[in-house]
Amino acid sequence: MQQKERTLTSGNIDKLIDEFEASIAGLGSSIAGKTGLNLLEALKRDKLETGPYPGVTLFEAANRIMTDLVILRGAAWLLKNKPFPFDSYTVEFGNEGKNGFDIKASSADKALVGEAFNVAPSFFQGKKCSMLKKLRRERAHANYLVIMCNHDAVASDYTPEEEEGLYYVIVNIRSGATRLVPNPSIQRTR
Repeated sequence: MQQKERTLTSGNIDKLIDEFEASIAGLGSSIAGKTGLNLLEALKRDKLETGPYPGVTLFEAANRIMTDLVILRGAAWLLKNKPFPFDSYTVEFGNEGKNGFDIKASSADKALVGEAFNVAPSFFQGKKCSMLKKLRRERAHANYLVIMCNHDAVASDYTPEEEEGLYYVIVNIRSGATRLVPNPSIQRTR
């Protein structure tokens, strides 16, 4: 069952996180006891029958699920802490690619676009560069550009070079602890 709700609000976010986490609780049982080549083949070839992405391999589902958790936990933090002037965020789960961005929000006079990912530290810089290129093309249309990523992709004191209107939402997908860089008290918009 793929996530159907795409508009996240303070009224639905906690329920959606609970439902999503329940949908992934049993994943991995199909590889129990497998090792070596049998394990690797199962991860890369066997299709899942349950979870939010049935019909894809556990490897592919893991990639999608880990990014979905960054989006869900990051959006929950944004909704509860209100560093931006939005009451809802429209998101894309998995690899839908229908809205052009993983995260979008707008009000009468402000707009936000963002990209989300969950990567190992060794892949962070490459993924970040790719996302920055995509986001910077939207500068004329969005006041806020957001990169949302997993906390363990960067050092705990990671502070990227500041760029007007660009924010990093660094999310712990287990606890929901999130930090916004630059600091929300230094908000700058065009």
